[in-house]
Amino acid sequence: MVQEMTEKELITVTIDRYTDLQQIKKANGGHENEMLDYLIKVTVAKLSSLGVNVEDITL
Repeated sequence: MVQEMTEKELITVTIDRYTDLQQIKKANGGHENEMLDYLIKVTVAKLSSLGVNVEDITL
């Protein structure tokens, strides 16, 4: 049986992904990484569509 995520669960998982990506970017030491930047942009867009303001959780 497949259970769907609630909206809160989806928001939590997406915030976790965003914070993981932010930590990777910080640990990257300022080196440019286009794929990482793209993944962060997409995750921000997803969070925005869910009504989450990422300004408060950005490193």
